[in-house]
Amino acid sequence: MAACTHRDRIKPVTPRTQGCEECLAAGTRWVALRMCLECGHVGCCDSSPGRHATAHFMATGHPVMQSAEPGQTWRWCYLDEVRWVDEAPPPGDQ
Repeated sequence: MAACTHRDRIKPVTPRTQGCEECLAAGTRWVALRMCLECGHVGCCDSSPGRHATAHFMATGHPVMQSAEPGQTWRWCYLDEVRWVDEAPPPGDQ
């Protein structure tokens, strides 16, 4: 089973916004939220029209994000294309 080799890039971050940063600025909607674990950027998922979480990765190279949906603790590494579940609750769910 593959593992994320970029866990060293994960930092103790808090969400910078309560929704997708770009969608909030544009007044558009999202389906689900993802948070960058390197800087705290909150973006919308790939099922959302803006796909801002992936756009953030493409622009910054920050490889690891996690679901910012209540009760979800899974993480995704864009570079290794690996999904895993973290034992700690996402920031804001505590």
